[in-house]
Amino acid sequence: MDLEALYDAVIQGNAGAVEQGVRAALEAGVPADKILSEALIPAMAEVGRLFEAQEYYVPEMLISASAMQAGVNVLRPLLVESGAKPTGKVVLGTVKGDLHDIGKNLVGMMMEGAGFQVIDLGVDVNADKFIEAIRDGAQLIGMSAMLTTTMPNMKTIIDGIEAAGLRDRVKVIVGGAPLNQAYAEQIGADGYAPNASAAARLAQELLVR
Repeated sequence: MDLEALYDAVIQGNAGAVEQGVRAALEAGVPADKILSEALIPAMAEVGRLFEAQEYYVPEMLISASAMQAGVNVLRPLLVESGAKPTGKVVLGTVKGDLHDIGKNLVGMMMEGAGFQVIDLGVDVNADKFIEAIRDGAQLIGMSAMLTTTMPNMKTIIDGIEAAGLRDRVKVIVGGAPLNQAYAEQIGADGYAPNASAAARLAQELLVR
């Protein structure tokens, strides 16, 4: 399978074809980083564009992200072996007291699709875990909250990062149903994303300059 067909398979959400296509491309001598940068990443960027144009919805986006993941899983050990550098290191988590993770998981898929190394801390994450992640090299943290009652924990975490003297080492973005840009600014975040596609694009704007 050529890279154009691989690109199409991601957009169509055909995980089997993506995995087979990645293996075929590798067997044909195409470097792993080229498959990632010229097929998988551009395909997910197009999926994000289709989503924002309301031509794709969350189910289609999830299916395409899962298909992309099937290809990345084949490539990951080869990329590590070759020393290929990710676009940046992103750490995600749903804040303390909140157990919602569907949106966060989709953000993680889109971030990985954009070439980032993604560490998912899971749900009910406190400031200490984010602080530890920053000390371990996280360049951007993404916090999610789906409840108005857990939103204030985002500010608690940002204040904790500030108190630890690490705020200038990391970009902070936030998202979740009850949030908006004004709230992100109010708590001192670097940005707000209304959906997974926007989160991946925002991460690129903040880290890839």
